Amino acid sequence: RSKSLSCHATHTNTMSDSLVKYRNPELVSSDSNGNLSSTKRNLPPVKEKTPQTEDILNSILPPRQWTENGQLWTQYVSSTPATRVDVIHLQERLDTLLLQRKAKETGICPVREQLYAQCFDELIRQVTVNCAERGLLLLRVRDEIRMTIKAYRTLYESSVAFGMRKALHAEQGKAELIEKVKKLEKENKIQERKLQESKAQMEAVEKRENERRKADEKKYKEDIDFLKRQAQQYRTELEKILGGGAA
Repeated sequence: RSKSLSCHATHTNTMSDSLVKYRNPELVSSDSNGNLSSTKRNLPPVKEKTPQTEDILNSILPPRQWTENGQLWTQYVSSTPATRVDVIHLQERLDTLLLQRKAKETGICPVREQLYAQCFDELIRQVTVNCAERGLLLLRVRDEIRMTIKAYRTLYESSVAFGMRKALHAEQGKAELIEKVKKLEKENKIQERKLQESKAQMEAVEKRENERRKADEKKYKEDIDFLKRQAQQYRTELEKILGGGAA
């Protein structure tokens, strides 16, 4: 019996971090002789609840089970009505666990999500104990919220995956564009070199043409001057001939 009490105390400490209020654990296990036994801890006197309420509580918050040293333990959710002090204590425990587990105050935080989910489950338990119908309605609200959050999470994960695919595709396209830019830059340098060569050839041709034109102009001017002098000589000689014949 002392060993069972020790195990009971150990699991009570281990599972006490949940914000949901549970009964004391019950031992359902095979003893050392292989006989199946069921041990229930003495519960404090509580207000009697109808079996329907107990079933609703167990369906909303299923009992927890674990095994240690070959012994199977189970723990059902408590059907004890909550008082104002219990609600205040629940809020204090929530704040304490948020600090102890270093939950983030903003943004996505699994720890904060888990603790607030436990707190909401405990509130559902408290409401269900007093009014089963109201508890079932809160259960529908809780499940709808969870389903909506799951849908948003799926949409978020899908959008992240889509974004990653787009990023990878863009990275691959970026590599191709970089390679194409390098190729175009190389071809541009070749064309620039050809352009410089063409400019040099054109300047050389223009220089030769200018020199040839100047030489032609000089020769043309010399020919004109020679012809003018020759014509002047012919005119002078002709005048002399005409003047001598008149005399």
